[in-house]
Amino acid sequence: MRTSGETTPSPVASDPVDDGATGRRVIGGTSDGFVGPGPRDGVTALAALRSWDRRRWWAAVVAAVLTAVIVGVPTDVIPNPVFGRPVAVTWWSAPVLAFTSVLAGLLAATYVRTGSEVEADRSARMGGVGGVLAFLAVGCPVCNKLVLLALGTTGAMEFFAPVQPVLAVAGVVVLAVALRFRLRSSVACPVRTR
Repeated sequence: MRTSGETTPSPVASDPVDDGATGRRVIGGTSDGFVGPGPRDGVTALAALRSWDRRRWWAAVVAAVLTAVIVGVPTDVIPNPVFGRPVAVTWWSAPVLAFTSVLAGLLAATYVRTGSEVEADRSARMGGVGGVLAFLAVGCPVCNKLVLLALGTTGAMEFFAPVQPVLAVAGVVVLAVALRFRLRSSVACPVRTR
């Protein structure tokens, strides 16, 4: 119970406030601010994956297989008669290809329209960057024409080859961040259709 001398602290305009009616959080206390559950409301990427229908899962599988073929065949991580490489495939190339394929497949499936969401360009760019980094990481260091022009064969083996594991980790991390961003935003910011 308040006495006549106490005042309630006024909320800061950027503090999220529960609007009471829908259980959504409103920034600034107005309906024209951000509306949607906040990160503390139990919105997780896993919850978004659980809500996927069969169509999205099939899209994820197809995109993952296509990514594996597009990245793995020209880099000869997937053995084939068309492409070869003078430098042996590293032990970490196959796991990086697998992680990249799965993450890229899941990320691509987030773009399958369900009729109610707006697509974010930021995560698409991040996914593209992650895919390029993974491609450079698992590729043959002396087969990359740009690296050969810049560094020569010796430079490619001496300077670029040791950096490839870092590119691999960076590529997988960027893909994972892009996927998390897409999954959380698909649940956290539902858009009403009119």
